[in-house]
Amino acid sequence: MTKPVYIINGFLESGKTEFITFTLGQPYFQIKGKTLLILCEEGENEYDPALLKKSRTDVVLIEEEEEFTPNHLIELEKQYKPARIIIEYNGMWNCKNMTLPWYWKVEQQITTIDGSTFPMYYTNMKSLLAEHIRKSELIIMNRCDNIIEQIPTYKRNIKAINQNAEIIFEDKNGEVNATLEEDLPFDVGADVIDLDDTGYGIWYIDVLDNMQRYAGKTISYVGMVLHPENFPKGYFVPGRMAMTCCAEDMAFLGYACKYDQADTLKQKEWVKVTAKVVIEYFEDYGKEGPVLHAISVEKTKAPKEEVISFV
Repeated sequence: MTKPVYIINGFLESGKTEFITFTLGQPYFQIKGKTLLILCEEGENEYDPALLKKSRTDVVLIEEEEEFTPNHLIELEKQYKPARIIIEYNGMWNCKNMTLPWYWKVEQQITTIDGSTFPMYYTNMKSLLAEHIRKSELIIMNRCDNIIEQIPTYKRNIKAINQNAEIIFEDKNGEVNATLEEDLPFDVGADVIDLDDTGYGIWYIDVLDNMQRYAGKTISYVGMVLHPENFPKGYFVPGRMAMTCCAEDMAFLGYACKYDQADTLKQKEWVKVTAKVVIEYFEDYGKEGPVLHAISVEKTKAPKEEVISFV
């Protein structure tokens, strides 16, 4: 029988315990059956015994990464017989090494981040932090009271690693709006939004969260031609290679472009694209998203820096 699992990860004192405590106390979580909460480290905050009893939650501590094995987890399941499992994962354990029993199904993975210490971890433990972020559907950056001006940058850092994640920023009063046009390094109101290397990366990330901001706008930039396998005729992707975490972690960032002469373009050649941004359903996205409608596509030379960076 499939066992639903919820993984909450992040570095020590990033707010994992507070998030789980909040979740256990919500009416929607007061559901049938017991919950097994597996702690992989002990933080300063402890769980309220009254809350654990009310939510029918058993707590087990696994202190050593070597003990976090499928066989051990199965034994815990047999002992406690939970209907669901929450794992508060140790932030210093690499998520790549996490192996669960084959029938445990991860329903959701959430990463919590302390905004006041994010720059330190991003600079010194970038690869480890990236593994937290990469597989998470939801990322919560809390304690943002003194970093409001840095939030747009932090958001771009995270989106460069996980484009699809939902990101929530919180200060002591609740959620913070992190989408400010004045923080963008280009003029959204210009007749043609001209994107340089830095601007392209920021634009690509910002479109993910603010599609309507660019609907009907005309953009211009230099990009590399990509013809994805099985892409529809009359479309290509003009984009850029980006270093999202480290030199070994590269990704091609680009959106579909409708161009009636797309088949005349060679793979990996450089072009100057001027196009209108249209928000529409595109089959390869599997949903509505930004599709570029080419106004002009001109062959050009490669930029001085072929790879853009978010690091």
